[in-house]
Amino acid sequence: MSILTSNYAKSAKSLTSTEYTWLLPDGVVDLLATEAVKQETLRYQLMQILSTHGYELINPPMIEYTESLLNHASEDLKRQTFKIIDQLTGRLMGIRADITPQIARIDAHICEIDKIARYCYTGHVIYTLPKGLFGSRTPLQLGAEIFGTDSLSADIELLDVVFKLLASTDLVAQSHIDIGHVAIFQTMSQLANLSNEQQEQLTELYANKALPELKQVCQRLADVGCELAHDFYVLGEAGNDLTKLNQQLSATVKQHPIIQQALTDLLTLVTYLQTTWQCNISIDVTELQGYHYYTGMTFNVFVNNESLPIIWGGRYINPHSPQDNVRHGTGFSCDLTRWQNHILPPQQNLTLVPYSVADSILSNPTHTDYFNLRQTIQQLREAGQAVVVALSEQDKPVATHILVKQGETWEQTPI
Repeated sequence: MSILTSNYAKSAKSLTSTEYTWLLPDGVVDLLATEAVKQETLRYQLMQILSTHGYELINPPMIEYTESLLNHASEDLKRQTFKIIDQLTGRLMGIRADITPQIARIDAHICEIDKIARYCYTGHVIYTLPKGLFGSRTPLQLGAEIFGTDSLSADIELLDVVFKLLASTDLVAQSHIDIGHVAIFQTMSQLANLSNEQQEQLTELYANKALPELKQVCQRLADVGCELAHDFYVLGEAGNDLTKLNQQLSATVKQHPIIQQALTDLLTLVTYLQTTWQCNISIDVTELQGYHYYTGMTFNVFVNNESLPIIWGGRYINPHSPQDNVRHGTGFSCDLTRWQNHILPPQQNLTLVPYSVADSILSNPTHTDYFNLRQTIQQLREAGQAVVVALSEQDKPVATHILVKQGETWEQTPI
């Protein structure tokens, strides 16, 4: 046997070992027992809240042809999407990395253009790369969208729902919401006639909070005749203080109707959330991630000082709606795979019917206690309690109670 053949045989042998057959890709994990129950309980609990607020459940498919799935998608979303070949048609398909675009597609095709619609959804998405250190590549995403209005009342309703979801898991006090408004920068860029390259440079400096470099760039803008150069610096320097921002922006900027309305809306949102939810709030009008997609208010909710938001969203225009009759939307998404790390597992009781009882009674329909015991087990299960009937002496799950006969009835006795 040659060295090459020998090495190949050893490699093939090692790849069939248990160690390798159980090796999962980075960012992909099995959810077992407690964590699986936590996730499903959380999903059901949050979806019930959305349902009681009138959000209609939509369940789009996991795969679509890329022409529809990635139509109007950002470059980042395209990079995050796995592509596969449809064996039936030979066409390219994508595995969804976000559900929101699918909801927008559905709304544009099934809903009347002048009708307000509310949708909610939950399902797994697949990322080509994890988001953040040790992030999941198969998170469970949950979200809600409102289409058909650009009213601030829709944004308030959506944020109200967000905090009701947080409150249902006792996370309001541990959360922090950062609110922005991309229309301010977008409008300033249009007024200043900035190129795409100049906008990208400014947004990168804003994201890095690089004020010295921002000052230099704004000075260069002023040198080439940009009348709003100083305003772009003010945006970065005072973008987290609405009062200071109002004082330092030029009259040309702050008196523009779109910017004026954006500043007013931000103040209204902050006042509402502080009054209603007493939550931790910050403002950052230079938070421009996804500003090519969003058109107005944006927000990110962080829990326990984590670096990545657990909930994110904002206002946008449905890209699938006709250009002559645009359909406005506002919505949010959240990562339940990360959310569940901040909650305790639900309290679960498990009642055991010992093998000695099961073998002597439940295997014998003529036994005097047969129907009474079966009825007791059925009643417990119908009440939502878990009951395990032991199949052998070795069948001993971790139980909290045991079923014992007391007088003429069967009772749950704590172990």
